[in-house]
Amino acid sequence: MRTTLLAAAALALTVSITTGCASLRAQGAPAEYDGGMLVDYSKKMTLYTFDKDPDNGTKSVCNGPCAASWPPFMAGAADKDVAGFTKVKRDDGMLQWAYKGKPLYFWVKDQKPGDKTGDGFNNVWRVVK
Repeated sequence: MRTTLLAAAALALTVSITTGCASLRAQGAPAEYDGGMLVDYSKKMTLYTFDKDPDNGTKSVCNGPCAASWPPFMAGAADKDVAGFTKVKRDDGMLQWAYKGKPLYFWVKDQKPGDKTGDGFNNVWRVVK
């Protein structure tokens, strides 16, 4: 009986986690949670925020050499805001995804899905959890 209850609880937890991830995709969001962190759909690479960006989702302050190391998670003009994801206009006029008011970036030193080597870099870069 105890084993059955534990198995049922494990299944319920798995379903709730999977449903949470699937709900972002079902809503048309550009990224999802995988392994407890936000990743893009196409390559499953970790997404980061920059503490120096304003919290109101109006601007990315990582441009030029900063953006070479921390490439922005780009959005297209036809992309729609959805599920906490919005777009911000960059200094070059291009659009970048933001999540809950924070622009999103990749880290050039992450080589494969699941890498999160930029977390805590210079104490201003954070994995989105």
